[in-house]
Amino acid sequence: MTKSLGALLALCLAGLQFLAVLAVVSSSYVTSEQALLRHARELLRDVGINTIEHSKGFLSPAEGAAVLAARLAQNRVVASDDPVLLERLLFQQLQIAPQFAGVYYGGEDGNFVMVMRDPKGPAPFRSKIITNAGPHRQVKFIWRDNDFHIVRSEWHPEDPYDPRSRPWYKRARAQLGTIWTDPYIFFSSQQPGITLAAPVLKEGGGLRGVVGVDIEISMISNFLARLNIGAHGRAMILHRNGDVIAHPNPSLIKDLNADGTLHFVNIRDFDDPVARAAFAPLLRGGEMQVSGETASGFTFGGESYVSTVMPMQSETLPWTIAVYAPESDFTRVIEQNRATNIWIAAAVAAVSGLAGLALAHYIHRPVRAFAVRSALVAQGEIDPDAPPPKTYRELAEANRALVQQIVARRMTEREYGQTFEMSSRGMAQIHPQDGRFLRVSARFCEITGRSAEALAAMRLDDLGAAPLWTEGAAQTDGLAVNRVLRLARPDGSEVWVRLNAILIRDHAGQPLHAVVTMDDITEGRVQEAQIQRLSRDLSHLARGHTMGQMAAGLAHELNQPLTAIAQNADAALVVMQKSGLCPEPLSEILHEIEAQSLRAGEIIRALRGFIRKDDGGRQVFDLEQLLDQTLRLLHAEITESGVQVETDLTALAGPVEGNRVQVAQVLLNLIRNAIEAMAGERGNDRRILLAARSAAGQVVVSVSDTGPGFAPTAEPFTPFETSKPDGMGLGLSICRTIVEAHGGKIWHEPGQPRGSRFHFTLPAGVSAGSEAV
Repeated sequence: MTKSLGALLALCLAGLQFLAVLAVVSSSYVTSEQALLRHARELLRDVGINTIEHSKGFLSPAEGAAVLAARLAQNRVVASDDPVLLERLLFQQLQIAPQFAGVYYGGEDGNFVMVMRDPKGPAPFRSKIITNAGPHRQVKFIWRDNDFHIVRSEWHPEDPYDPRSRPWYKRARAQLGTIWTDPYIFFSSQQPGITLAAPVLKEGGGLRGVVGVDIEISMISNFLARLNIGAHGRAMILHRNGDVIAHPNPSLIKDLNADGTLHFVNIRDFDDPVARAAFAPLLRGGEMQVSGETASGFTFGGESYVSTVMPMQSETLPWTIAVYAPESDFTRVIEQNRATNIWIAAAVAAVSGLAGLALAHYIHRPVRAFAVRSALVAQGEIDPDAPPPKTYRELAEANRALVQQIVARRMTEREYGQTFEMSSRGMAQIHPQDGRFLRVSARFCEITGRSAEALAAMRLDDLGAAPLWTEGAAQTDGLAVNRVLRLARPDGSEVWVRLNAILIRDHAGQPLHAVVTMDDITEGRVQEAQIQRLSRDLSHLARGHTMGQMAAGLAHELNQPLTAIAQNADAALVVMQKSGLCPEPLSEILHEIEAQSLRAGEIIRALRGFIRKDDGGRQVFDLEQLLDQTLRLLHAEITESGVQVETDLTALAGPVEGNRVQVAQVLLNLIRNAIEAMAGERGNDRRILLAARSAAGQVVVSVSDTGPGFAPTAEPFTPFETSKPDGMGLGLSICRTIVEAHGGKIWHEPGQPRGSRFHFTLPAGVSAGSEAV
């Protein structure tokens, strides 16, 4: 591709301007972004602190009111056994604190006085008074207005309520101190709340009763809704068990139970995916694991967020404040400014490019005249000794050097031109240093199957798998002389050639170029290979026949001892079970002896069937189980060789169909070959990967190793081809016969970055579940 110097100068000038402006914009953006993100984290921290202080300030009056009421009742300023006076005291406490939902007192004698808000009733306040004095239990409901006047009253003697059975009463009685309950949803108002209870003690010791305060905490959610945390930030409060007890959207924190009551939604089930992704991982072992203030960042839905969590540091209120906000809420403005600045930089670069183009045109005119003259000299249209046009001094010197090169090239072409065109051999000139093709003949192109233009972009080494030319070969005379090579043509065909090379030097002994000659010897190599293959097949024919007879005899002779082993193991197991002396380990050993002897018999029968070219009985079986049994058989060899075996059966959808013993033989051969291939690889990682996957009615099984692999010219499935000193070359050939007999295929691939990888296919079996479908 020809490049214009003028356009290049203009492009460089515009590019430098653009990069300079872009560097300034990027530096400003990064600095501003970091400052804004620091501000965002500080804002989230302030929100958390404000939420803690607001919550404590919201709940602290309840503790004071409960303790005050308890002390008044305890010191008999207000008699706890006088329901009227006690009701008035509780009524006053309820009016003072708007966050109170109800205030009540329960005595050890079962008496109970409660005043609660009732926005849906006939009056704003409702009292419940239970007295157990006398022979009858009395339960009375009283509705009062803001001035403590009775609006309505009812008797409910059937009400079974007993304060002594309530959790808040029991905990205050047990601890004899102020207690806070876990947050829960109030039954009457269906609002989130919490209960505080304080004991009322007798003068001589012992418990007189318990004062309780119900506090609605929905106002905390209202406070969180008023917080300004960017455009999309949220703050929430989590109980120690992960329940969300306060959120800007109160409807999200409640869910319905099966009995119609309500409960808090846990953070793991919370209908805010961002909050769930940010804070659900902190819930471990049923409790929030937050030891202190923690600021962090996370990504959700392709967007980055900042978050802060901090505990309230209170034993009575084990709550965690959690806040998050998207980074874009704080950085959106500078991102918009960055886009504007980039457009400004592009405009500046465009203007600079136009100015540079005009300047480059002026500078480039002498260069263009020099290029035209050089082209005319190269084409022979003008004399190289003709005076050159006026140009820059540097270009004049370059012109003289270029003309000299052109003349030298013409002389070389005249010397070797006829030889290249008339020779029956393929000929080429290559660079003496790196082996690049300088010139090639038509015969050379015909042999290699490449055009002259394609070869001009290649080196001599690109034609062969092994290096043919090395750096510095011209100085050391290290030429590839009289070598026989196998070349791959672009169309996929291969050709055998004989390569010769000589070095041409100038009068000073400096290398000019190398001349390569190439002869096509493919036909002779094919005939030689056919003769060798015929000789090899004849030499192994007799050995293969003898092996078949020997295998058939061994199969017959070994079948009876194996049957006796299985029967004796079974008989021993029966005798020991009848005698009652059958330890579990010994029973497992006898079962294993019986199973392995029967399996050996199956292998013998499959071998006899293979010798008789019998397909054997086929069935649907579990490939994963067969693979496990095969690895157990090879356990000793795997351990001794120090090989690590890995399996990947995640993509295996079901069983396979075939002869189980023959498939086991294929697995055994491939795994054993991999172990033996890595036996000498002491300095490398030795691993075998066994994988299986289901695909289009078949199961593809793969056996990969990290051994040395096969040579590029090797044909692993050819019978009697082996790289082992004591091998017969039949293992992979037998594997291919078994796989093809099952209607599958087997092939080999080189491993990456080393090793070998064998794949074979088997028909997928149809399980009972899939038939029903």
